[in-house]
Amino acid sequence: MCTKAVFSLNSYIGASHPITPTHVHTIRCRTQVPVAPKIVKFPQSPKLGIPYTDQRVWEIVQRQSQPNLATEKGSKGPEFAPKFLAEAYERCKNVCAEYAKTFYLGTRLMTEERQKAIWAIYVWCRRTDELVDGPNAIHMSAAVLDRWEERLHDIFYGRPYDMLDAALTDTICKFPIDIKPFKDMIEGMRMDTRKCRYHNFEDLYLYCYYVAGTVGLMSVPVMGIAPDSPTSIHNIYNAALYLGIGNQLTNILRDVGEDALRGRVYLPQDELAQFGLCDEDVFSRRVTDRWREFMKEQITRARFYFNQAEEGASALDKDSRWPVWSSLLLYRNILDAIEENDYDNLTKRAYVGRTRKLLLLPLAYTRSRTMSNLLLL
Repeated sequence: MCTKAVFSLNSYIGASHPITPTHVHTIRCRTQVPVAPKIVKFPQSPKLGIPYTDQRVWEIVQRQSQPNLATEKGSKGPEFAPKFLAEAYERCKNVCAEYAKTFYLGTRLMTEERQKAIWAIYVWCRRTDELVDGPNAIHMSAAVLDRWEERLHDIFYGRPYDMLDAALTDTICKFPIDIKPFKDMIEGMRMDTRKCRYHNFEDLYLYCYYVAGTVGLMSVPVMGIAPDSPTSIHNIYNAALYLGIGNQLTNILRDVGEDALRGRVYLPQDELAQFGLCDEDVFSRRVTDRWREFMKEQITRARFYFNQAEEGASALDKDSRWPVWSSLLLYRNILDAIEENDYDNLTKRAYVGRTRKLLLLPLAYTRSRTMSNLLLL
């Protein structure tokens, strides 16, 4: 149910010609190595700490903290002809600028190398999501996702299929990014093909981790961590995960009505029942007092994750904070818009208008600077 996707299926499954050896030379990979963190669970509520997911995150962070990660991927990888690589990143940039305008503008403060890497990761995530939610999703099958995962392995082993794949291959040779969060995102797409209900929040949290929390884990090695940050690296990685969880919970709340038209309910079934609600109440598209009370609790939970993400967002490298704060504030405003619609996300889609988005940019910039200073006090 994610809404990140942009490409048609044919644009990346078999429609492009594979990259041939004439496009590439060889180089050595470089790495930037963060310290392996622990996973901090939420003390406020047992529902907010999911041990199975925490273990997966721990494994990813350990891998991305190993100084020999690039060696394991291969000490030599493809070095693309400069013009070819420049065009590959330019295409990634254009996709990000068109479909994630607020986030894209925030990336403009990052170093050139980090900008390009974030654009490449963003595009791969969108293409992956498009497999399940794009205009050709009707042709989706387990075999398609299996082929996409095989293609992912080729990207990590220096055998990109097309120009956009090449941008990601180049990125993973420059930063200590492990394949596991990418594979986990594909697993999230598999969940979407076989599940349309989630019994409780633990089940839903796992789905949110797969399709959105993984993005934060992919991005931390690229964003970088401020050398003078008083925040532990443990908490920074956690914050990246929690921002993804909060974003996906917000997507779910925003898209309840649209998902219902597809026969999908991404709300915890046991919590619906606690408020005297069920799937039929969702499908009826009637906003009742019970529904409003239920939505208030769901919005509170999403905001909790955004609050947890703040400290980590302000502890990133100073040039990487703006896009993260832009995303955080934008999604918080979507929650505000649901409230402004009197919790009617059954017949209305909450959105943040262009003017409001533009006004968020200077606020996000200010937060990215002032909040980090407060952490030093």
